[in-house]
Amino acid sequence: MSRTVYDLIGLAAGVAFILALKGLSHPKTARRGNLIGAFGAGLATLVVFFYANEGSSLPLNNLGWILGAIAIGLIIGVPAARKVQMTQMPQLVALFNGVGGGAAALVAIVEYLNLGDKATTAVVIFTVFTVIVGCVSFSGSIITFMKLQELMTTRPVIFPAGRFIIAATLVSVLGVGGWVVNSLGTTPLLILAGLSLLFGVLFVLPVGGADVPIVISLLNAFTGLTVAASGYVLDSTLLIIAGTLVGASGTILTRLMAEAMGRSLFGTLFGAFTAKPQDVAAAGEERPVRSGSPDDVAILLNYARRVVIVPGFGLAVAQAQHTVRELADLMISKGIDVAYGIHPVAGRMPGHMNVLLAEANVPYEQLVEMEEINPTFPQTDVVLVVGANDVVNPAAKTTPGCPIYGMPILDVALAANVIFLKRSMRPGFAGIENELLYEPKTTLLFGDAKDSLTKVVSALKAL
Repeated sequence: MSRTVYDLIGLAAGVAFILALKGLSHPKTARRGNLIGAFGAGLATLVVFFYANEGSSLPLNNLGWILGAIAIGLIIGVPAARKVQMTQMPQLVALFNGVGGGAAALVAIVEYLNLGDKATTAVVIFTVFTVIVGCVSFSGSIITFMKLQELMTTRPVIFPAGRFIIAATLVSVLGVGGWVVNSLGTTPLLILAGLSLLFGVLFVLPVGGADVPIVISLLNAFTGLTVAASGYVLDSTLLIIAGTLVGASGTILTRLMAEAMGRSLFGTLFGAFTAKPQDVAAAGEERPVRSGSPDDVAILLNYARRVVIVPGFGLAVAQAQHTVRELADLMISKGIDVAYGIHPVAGRMPGHMNVLLAEANVPYEQLVEMEEINPTFPQTDVVLVVGANDVVNPAAKTTPGCPIYGMPILDVALAANVIFLKRSMRPGFAGIENELLYEPKTTLLFGDAKDSLTKVVSALKAL
């Protein structure tokens, strides 16, 4: 296969990636977008086996090792992707993203060692960039995975003189990077990789649970940039295209998510240097709440004219998306106006609730974004909050200094009645209490969301 044909096939794969991103921009075309992206990735993988650089011959060197690595990846990746629950999808994304960044860094290191003294200054610079960003993406994604999986605290990890240690590590990374460019040695490159791994850990540790979705998106952008830089190292147009697309789309998504949460992109990038210790909320006196039964909730819903359902992570945990749709359909059949209020960062990743409700075939027209649904809450009779907390917590507007302060929220407090479906009084992912739970207009229905909704459906049918 000639270089021209190889590049044209790579360009075709790149076009497939662009069409995939376009398809993923809307739920109705997301499935098709995924298939197009998978086709492009498969094409890009296969074409490598039919092309050899000048002076080389087919089959590829170390073909057995390559096929073995692919087999191991398939054995691990396919079952993990098929069996993962919707609640664990953010952890899977974080983990796989980290693996991608780490792989790009390793490839750049191997190629650098292979080139030796033949490496140009430009190639060395791109290698240094790939190693730094790839290692940061890998170690940072591992910490993100551990936070999401609750293998470690979800609260910001702040230690004495932490910002100075982080700053010193960053300066060391940049200094050793310059050392690699000047000396072209193997030892400084390995030192650079180690320091970059350390910086990735320090970069993510100060991030609190509320900002984890932003970090996932940011690290995804980092991985894209890493792949693009490795494309320059390997002289691969396809990697440059794919990496640039991931980096650009990830950056745009990070910016949009930061805006949705009332954060600045600068603050996300450099929050590790400005993070301050947060006091753990002290256990206060038990306060009375108004709890209700499924029958009570059914009566409220039956006499409502407009109901807004606010889904959250608890809905995914309970796998209650099909039951909540059954309830919504039942209310619509009774002439009740029903809508779903979607917060852009509800759940643990962008679009989490959209995907979950699409799985239950909820009509996309019923999903209303935060900017559109907020003005309607004063005219809403009942808001049914299913497993959400932080995204409806008034503390985001009333409590300066709390982890979610400044984050736009769904203004459910403006509705006539609010019903929370909760397992317990445990706070949300950000770890702060929701004062709305104690308001007279609020009714709490304790228990598993799916079980509670099933009982509400039965009670509503009986009315």
